[in-house]
Amino acid sequence: MNVDIQSLGTFNQLAHEGAQQATQSLAQMTGIDAVVDVTKITLLDRADVGDDLTGAEFVGVQFGFEGALEGETVLVFDRDSADTIADSLMPGASDDPAMAQSSVEEIGNIMMSGFIDGWADYLDSTIDHSPPEYIERSGADVLPDAPEPDEHQQVFVFKSEIEWVGESVNFYIYMLPEYDPLAEMMMEHGDTDGDAIPIDKLQTFNEMTTSGTQQAAGNVEMMTGIPTTAEVTEISFAPIEDVPKQIGTDTYVGTVVEFTGTPSGYLMVLFDEVSAVNVAEAMMPVEVEGDGVTDQHKAAIEELGNIMTSGFVDGWANVLQTSVDHTPPRLVHDMGRSIVDPLAAQVGQHQEHAFIINSTMRTDDIEFNAEIHALPNEKELREALEDLDVERADETDADVEQIFE
Repeated sequence: MNVDIQSLGTFNQLAHEGAQQATQSLAQMTGIDAVVDVTKITLLDRADVGDDLTGAEFVGVQFGFEGALEGETVLVFDRDSADTIADSLMPGASDDPAMAQSSVEEIGNIMMSGFIDGWADYLDSTIDHSPPEYIERSGADVLPDAPEPDEHQQVFVFKSEIEWVGESVNFYIYMLPEYDPLAEMMMEHGDTDGDAIPIDKLQTFNEMTTSGTQQAAGNVEMMTGIPTTAEVTEISFAPIEDVPKQIGTDTYVGTVVEFTGTPSGYLMVLFDEVSAVNVAEAMMPVEVEGDGVTDQHKAAIEELGNIMTSGFVDGWANVLQTSVDHTPPRLVHDMGRSIVDPLAAQVGQHQEHAFIINSTMRTDDIEFNAEIHALPNEKELREALEDLDVERADETDADVEQIFE
């Protein structure tokens, strides 16, 4: 089953506009000035949906929908945001649990009805939705269960992040459609004879990247002695101007390389500053003098980033049966968006949208988190996927392990 790039872009824009309509409804009801910061389509394993919500308490409003599309959608607020929004609608509402819940339900119903109706209008079809269900849970449990199609281990998720202007408050709209109706709808609204992406091969490539992440985590453990776990691998699709927003404004230490071949692009290995210090010191035989991220820390991160990068790039070349080389790693220490922005600008010279391949790894022993982000050339990735033999999945899995030995 093939889906063309234009169709992915159209559906991403549709989700973005739906989120904008929902946000405008919020502004009209509460006076809160909010904007849709980023909208993206992500392909990931069902078990990883909502992993970015881990560790926080949320409330929200959930709907089921059916018709031209089927699935679930949910509006998610962190606890403090929900209280503030409830008070803006009805002063003092946050002090009364029943009033707070009623306020969230009312806002959620109006916001999400507009969101779903926008999809129906564009598709010129009927999409019915269930009455709103108030939910109050921790982390990813606030989200509905992802669809479980018989033939697919991965699902498409639409996510819009909404920013409250002038405040460090974000809330989210998640849409989890059934896989097959969405893919068929994308095919109907696109040109599958043109710049089409084979979805089954995109899933296979995602699985191979997961294997590479697991082996990279093993490599980190071998070098540092820290037990490290690969957690999430996903492929996202978004307008090129939204790519830097996905990394955020936190400060990172890491490496950037440009890779050439099929596909070409950029790869980043990024550690937050605390993680960079911890993992670097685990690699060093002597105690480091000085506070913060020192030159010694940076040298260790550069070495580790080089090894992780080589493994990933070699793994892709093996999976895709192409030749992929990369430049020596360039050390970076800056705000995430500042690191990504010039790379996105380079890729954006040739395309309007981008696939972003993201992997994370963590450890429970110390405070440690590593992110790997790849930004491939869209056309070249499409060409490589066209030549990828899905039946080689078991073979490539074994070969990916070999390149990390």
